[in-house]
Amino acid sequence: MKIEARLTDDIVLRELGERLTGARLERNLTQAALAEQAGVSKRTVERLENGKVATQLSGFVRVCRALGLLERFDTLVPEPTVSPISQLKLQGRKPQRASTKKAGSAAPKKWTWGDAS
Repeated sequence: MKIEARLTDDIVLRELGERLTGARLERNLTQAALAEQAGVSKRTVERLENGKVATQLSGFVRVCRALGLLERFDTLVPEPTVSPISQLKLQGRKPQRASTKKAGSAAPKKWTWGDAS
């Protein structure tokens, strides 16, 4: 969805939240990992992605609207794109969560003569 001045603040915040979710998943980050990298709580990331943020950001949207800058949000947080290979793997669905690397996936130790194990 294109962010335009005719949209309500709630719709703009929800769209920004969806784009943040898409950008996070595109980078294969969990909400907790993103929160840690950003130096915020996981709950803050959840609220941003749900479009339920503090009034300060709502005020920011209103000021941008008043200044005629709202359309520039498209440049600031672009809609995430999914690669053609990912689209095939997802079979038309949107990614719902990030995957994590499994611990202990290191290559097995090579066996040599004289090892007790």
